[in-house]
Amino acid sequence: MEKPCLNDPAVFPDDSVLQRCLGQANSSWDELIRFLEAHHPDFSGEWRYYTDGKSWLYKLTKKKKTICWISVYEQKFKTTFYFPDRATEMIVNSALAKEYMDQFIDGKKYGKIKGITVEIQEPRDLQATKTLIELKKMFK
Repeated sequence: MEKPCLNDPAVFPDDSVLQRCLGQANSSWDELIRFLEAHHPDFSGEWRYYTDGKSWLYKLTKKKKTICWISVYEQKFKTTFYFPDRATEMIVNSALAKEYMDQFIDGKKYGKIKGITVEIQEPRDLQATKTLIELKKMFK
């Protein structure tokens, strides 16, 4: 199983650390941040080191509601969104690709929720994340 590259609690993931880990995928990270600033100025993000996973994660929130978690790997990053089972119909009727719908339907349950993870290497990979952000905003 691959491990996130931000696993040193003493090294905060600033822009230079992110650029070093992400490489060419850094342009996708920059595009995601620009998208959030332009379309979701009410969102905020925070880097935190989590000892249970032994890595830094970026937690994207709107007020107290968690929108998604972002983990950084060599040459890519992943966004993970969690929804309860009652979101199934909304997800199935969305514009998401079938692979993400299947990931949710067939995925492991964590209590009352299931996750959808999107791997991002190129800017075009961001579309599923943008769709999931919209779904998360709509879901109560």
